[in-house]
Amino acid sequence: MQILPYGSWPSPIDAALAAAHDGKPEFVGFVGDEAWWTEPRPTEGGRRTLVRRRADRTEESVLPEPWNVRSRVIEYGGRPWAGAEQDGVPLVVFVNFADQRLYRYEPGSEPRPLTPVSPVGGGLRWADPQLRPEHDEVWCVLEEFTGEGPTDVRRVLAAVPLDGSAAEDRAAVRELTDDRHRFVTGPRLSPDGRHAAWLAWDHPRMPWDGTEVVLAEVGDDGSFGEPRTVAGGADESIAQVDWAADGSLLYASDRSGWWNLYRDGEPVGRREERGGRPLCPREEEFGGALWKLGQRWFAPLDNGLVAVVHGRGATALGVLDPATGEVVDAAGPWTEFDATLAAHGERVVAVGAGPRSAYEVVELDTRTGRARVIGAAHDDPVDPAYYPEPQIRTFTGPDGREIHAHIYPPHHPGCVAPGGELPPYVVWAHGGPTSRAPLVLDLEIAYFTSRGIGVAEVNYGGSTGHGREYRNRLREQWGVVDVEDCAAVALALADEGTADRARLAIRGGSAGGWTAAVSLASTDVYACGTIIYPILDLTAWASGETHDFESQYLHTLVGPLAEVPGRYAERSPAEQADRIIVPFLLLQGLEDVICPPAQCERFLARLEGRRVPHAYIAFEGEGHGFRRADTMVRALESELSLYAQVFGLSPSGVPTLELTK
Repeated sequence: MQILPYGSWPSPIDAALAAAHDGKPEFVGFVGDEAWWTEPRPTEGGRRTLVRRRADRTEESVLPEPWNVRSRVIEYGGRPWAGAEQDGVPLVVFVNFADQRLYRYEPGSEPRPLTPVSPVGGGLRWADPQLRPEHDEVWCVLEEFTGEGPTDVRRVLAAVPLDGSAAEDRAAVRELTDDRHRFVTGPRLSPDGRHAAWLAWDHPRMPWDGTEVVLAEVGDDGSFGEPRTVAGGADESIAQVDWAADGSLLYASDRSGWWNLYRDGEPVGRREERGGRPLCPREEEFGGALWKLGQRWFAPLDNGLVAVVHGRGATALGVLDPATGEVVDAAGPWTEFDATLAAHGERVVAVGAGPRSAYEVVELDTRTGRARVIGAAHDDPVDPAYYPEPQIRTFTGPDGREIHAHIYPPHHPGCVAPGGELPPYVVWAHGGPTSRAPLVLDLEIAYFTSRGIGVAEVNYGGSTGHGREYRNRLREQWGVVDVEDCAAVALALADEGTADRARLAIRGGSAGGWTAAVSLASTDVYACGTIIYPILDLTAWASGETHDFESQYLHTLVGPLAEVPGRYAERSPAEQADRIIVPFLLLQGLEDVICPPAQCERFLARLEGRRVPHAYIAFEGEGHGFRRADTMVRALESELSLYAQVFGLSPSGVPTLELTK
């Protein structure tokens, strides 16, 4: 065992390895008996491909470069594909990222466009498709820009012909609904084909604030009758809606304070208006924050059972018996399941991960209870002895409130630090902010811990996974509660002798970048920080500088701009830049339309002349969330170099980041 200072331990986990394993499988589904899903390709320009698992158990990436299966609806996207088997041959419809057109694909032929291109604003975008072969159509969400501004947009449910007749003709797209609601999810068709259900909501609500279940009759010609709301409202968030095999409606609502599963009581035609019986009332979540259209936390089975992703602070894959309310969880090493599920007969496909394994595609046989990996199987790229050994902890914050966190101490199989030396720690603030950090193997975290730098992931007040009351802690308190909670965890680690008080840092991306920047401007807890594609100027962000989906998010996070303009200025790092006196690294994608580069540029302009050591790296071709391997490598190495310079560390093989004043 070598005795080396923290931060200087040699590690086989370099930035290239971490980048190559970034991302996860998403949007699982069945095409006939085959499981299909999307999968990231960081070394192929950051695209996502479509993968199928054949009957012979081999995996095949069905779309070569440059096809990129990814939707831009609400900018965060949604389910970008749907498939069915026709005459024994797969028929797949998918969204291509570059032009946002829907394409039809059959193995052995080139993809053919189904939708036109619009020159207006962001054009036409599609998500959450549902194949309707009986009408020779695909039904989906259409996002149509009506002007050049980011909020000049309408959203409807639409039917696209599968014969390609709309490829150059917008008029050939049949609208199933009007645009009375600002946001909608894709329609779910009842087993008898006579009713469709979907979710809808409007500004200033976000989907985790309040949504509605909308129901419409479906005519023989595929037309929709007058929609009516049957569940939900301004203060009730329904995360997902679907149909049971008997024709009853299922939905995940947080009316109890937790996203639980409800059945409306009777099949279509005999249901009580706005009723709903809880199937498994628990103080845990059977739903989550709907950041992408088509996310699924439950999937009804043909036999009446329901596959569920559920938990409190973590998620398990289970099977719920609505008759008894009992849930039987799948056994296996996975401690976290993503919001994607598909059911076919008695088979369920999901995406799971754990502290020792990255996300992989898991199939559960509900007859036997056996779960196994069928795709994107985790393969240790290094000796697992270099992986971190995380701790689930709860800390006490201001006013005695609980703060949930995952602590990743420095860990190395062959190195220890000299006696008496305390390790540096970096607090990670997750994005969202209405989201959470899952406890899964992340080689970016291992990149630091295997070198002797600890990481603390904080699920601060406002995070999901702990009920609505915990989420609501951030109402009008963004930039306060999140900052206080991160600081409380960092200082607690120092006070108990886990971390070096003089060597604490904070990092975060998107909303986490905001928390990192506000923390540097308003506290003296951290010696430096890494700020990644952040929000820095609240007033500008709320006045047309971001996309439509989040354009009124600050209404609940900070307060209505017209009523509390001073609060927007007081909390914005761009307005308080003169308070930052410690070094920082600022990373930004130049194509980011959610947190645009203008935010960083104004922030830096206000720092000019203050001689604060910093580095600003802007990446061409990157948007909100880095996807390219070369970008991720430079970002990680630059971050490590910042800590090395500020904390006095000596990592080997890492280029020195130039800090300017």
